[in-house]
Amino acid sequence: MNTGKTKMTNYRWTICLMLFFATTINYLDRQVLSLTWDEFIKPEFHWDENHYGTITSMFSFIYAVCMLFAGRFIDWMGSKKGFLWAIGVWSVGACLHAVCGLVTEAHVGLHSAAELAAATGDVAVVIATFSMYCFLLARCILALGEAGNFPAAIKVTAEYFPKKDRAYATSIFNAGASIGALVAPLSIPLLAKCWGWEMAFIVIGALGFIWMGFWIFIYDAPAKSKHVNEAELTYIEQDRNEEGIIDTGKAEDEKKIPFWKCFSYKQTWAFAAGKFMTDGVWWFFLFWTPSYLNTQFGIKTSEGLGIALIFTLYAITMLSVLGGKLPTIIMNRTGMNPYAARMRAMLIFAFFPLVVLFAQPLGTISPWLPVITIGIGCAAHQSWSANIFSTIGDMFPKGAIASITGIGGMAGGISSMILQKSAGKLFVYSDEVQLTFMGFEGKPAGYFIIFCICAFAYLVGWVIMKSLVPHYKPITDL
Repeated sequence: MNTGKTKMTNYRWTICLMLFFATTINYLDRQVLSLTWDEFIKPEFHWDENHYGTITSMFSFIYAVCMLFAGRFIDWMGSKKGFLWAIGVWSVGACLHAVCGLVTEAHVGLHSAAELAAATGDVAVVIATFSMYCFLLARCILALGEAGNFPAAIKVTAEYFPKKDRAYATSIFNAGASIGALVAPLSIPLLAKCWGWEMAFIVIGALGFIWMGFWIFIYDAPAKSKHVNEAELTYIEQDRNEEGIIDTGKAEDEKKIPFWKCFSYKQTWAFAAGKFMTDGVWWFFLFWTPSYLNTQFGIKTSEGLGIALIFTLYAITMLSVLGGKLPTIIMNRTGMNPYAARMRAMLIFAFFPLVVLFAQPLGTISPWLPVITIGIGCAAHQSWSANIFSTIGDMFPKGAIASITGIGGMAGGISSMILQKSAGKLFVYSDEVQLTFMGFEGKPAGYFIIFCICAFAYLVGWVIMKSLVPHYKPITDL
């Protein structure tokens, strides 16, 4: 630690930038399949929405299970090593998607993608089923690694930022999700179109290994970092200093908390309930919007209009950065404690997804209008997400943050699994029976039903959280 300077350093924002890039890569890796399956992979392997729904739901399930243990792993391993393990594993998983075609060809005795696509009858069924399981395996490895991203990022944020700044810092690195989703339609479909869908997985997956090289040299605990001077350390540790706690920068100074005890607090269940009700909504929009545009409007993501629409959607999502600042504004103007200010901000954000109710009706006018409404819903989610993550640091000591994050992430992953699988089955069913809903028929009717669920999820989640933890009540017995 450098104590020779009086002017405060700002190295915490360098760390925040690294978290931003990690989250960007995280969401780029997630998006590769959603942006390639409908146009490139589906015809080659004879998939339908049910195959894709199975893959996305299993990804969500494995992600959920791994989140439960990833948080504990990060608390045990430490921020630096834990993050390296997480991004290393998910980068390997991302690259493994590229060999699924070759493995399928070898299994069925064919020799090219063209022969796979031309297959009929029982052979086509075998191709669809076997390739689905190949992608499932790669997807599970991806989920295993990605489960560590947010527990590690939230833990690092709690290490480098005081409570009053955490929501803003979280909103900045969480904006990486929007940037990743923003860059994805500009790069992935073009990579797939020019060099094949396999290369899209390899190129995007390799970015994680580059990030790891920088993290090794950039990250250290604040009290041990040569880039953090005394003034910045005092600012970072202002909450601990007020409580009379001295941070030496040693991992052993964090009290090891029994995992089972984390489940004994209403604060844990409130966080888990908020994640369960809302995470599936974000993942649905992330995984299904490209297919929605193709199904509803015949717009492909590799074409100019499709790229422009997806880009616009996630450009709107970038407004979420402002959402992390709202609790600070509320605290400064009203004197509210951090939890009360965050809950008020989250209530405001919970009303914005209601505009998604108008996505389908407005789609009869122009494809731009549902994209704009979905973008507003996604921006609201990211603002909500930045604040709900920050409630952990408000309530729990640092030694439990990653574990609690993992528990909530598991709840969110389970909800996503349910929504993805249900959506896939609903779209196939609605197409087969030409289901009608609110004046729409077939798959558009199915999408309208899911949009209605997405619109109200945040208000329901907020009510549950407020019921469980009505007032600010930090954990003091850990």
